[in-house]
Amino acid sequence: MTNFFAFISRMKWINRWALMRNTTWENLSMHSHEVAVIAHALAVLGNRRLGRQYNADRAATLALYHDAPEILTGDLPTPVKYFNPSIRTAYKAVEQAAASRLLQTLPEDLRADYESILCPADAALLPLVRAADKLSALIKCMEELKMGNSEFSKAKDATLQAIHALQLPEAELFLTECIPGYGLTLDELD
Repeated sequence: MTNFFAFISRMKWINRWALMRNTTWENLSMHSHEVAVIAHALAVLGNRRLGRQYNADRAATLALYHDAPEILTGDLPTPVKYFNPSIRTAYKAVEQAAASRLLQTLPEDLRADYESILCPADAALLPLVRAADKLSALIKCMEELKMGNSEFSKAKDATLQAIHALQLPEAELFLTECIPGYGLTLDELD
């Protein structure tokens, strides 16, 4: 018997943006899906427009599970997580312990497959997943601002700066070509 998938299913109970007033709550499951879609898109953009050789399916899979340790740790807000290097290092260790704990809930013969997802070493794909994570945060900020919630104003600016700081051409392409659509209404989308 394995409890791994029951744990993964609990992503829907982990709310994000805990320190901010939200007009619409976002849970970890919703966020992970969006990050997976965006990471896949970044890989495809890189392959088609920049001559890269990304495995887009693998990028999507890594993104889908990128926050899985938060099932056990909860979502530590960014201002806390990055407050200083000591906290960041300690939190990384907590995340690694949580990933190991999740892996232990799998039968032995499946662990290697999921270890490569929960503890990835994909140097080429991890920057895409990080960028997709930040792009998802930017979209959340835009949605909140569109609903009149100025609480997300500074977060939007900081997130946009963080995306540019990645210096990832794929993310810049997504910003220019895809992000404007998120500001449109359903009737304005073609």
